[in-house]
Amino acid sequence: MTEPKRDTQPQAAGTGDEVKVDPETVGLHSLQPAPGSKKDRKRIGRGHGSGWGKTSGRGHKGAGSRAGAKDRARFEGGQNPLHMRMRKLRGPNKKMSMPFEPFRTHTQPVNLADLDARFDKGAEVTPDSLKAAGLATRRDVPVKILGRGEITKPLTVHAHGFSKSARAAIEAAGGTCQVIE
Repeated sequence: MTEPKRDTQPQAAGTGDEVKVDPETVGLHSLQPAPGSKKDRKRIGRGHGSGWGKTSGRGHKGAGSRAGAKDRARFEGGQNPLHMRMRKLRGPNKKMSMPFEPFRTHTQPVNLADLDARFDKGAEVTPDSLKAAGLATRRDVPVKILGRGEITKPLTVHAHGFSKSARAAIEAAGGTCQVIE
């Protein structure tokens, strides 16, 4: 007796094993979710035999057992919450009135290694040329030159700030640092 003809398809790329697939048993009519991937929803309040009967997992009495009960955002269980623990500096939008970042100043960092890689010897480096080179792309945010990496060519660098090591390295390479006010 001869076996029915079957198509062979590789099981997984690179394994070399092949699985015999019968086209009559595999098709759109036999698709189903993987075992264990679908769970019935939890039906609460359907008798004590279910484990979620009577109080339906809400416990006895108290605010959490009542209708409409929900956890309030920012509620910390009665502990003094974060927005009350922070100091209160008045005013809606001044930097000093924001309690989480009161003294932070924002700058765009540009390292010496980036300057060395993107600019030619003797070039004038300005915020506009940095933006064109893809280094300091945010408008209205001051640029600060930092000292990571080495610089081997003299450059004239115009920026809002320089770290001590960056200024020393630029001047040691024969360049100049000019602070933009």
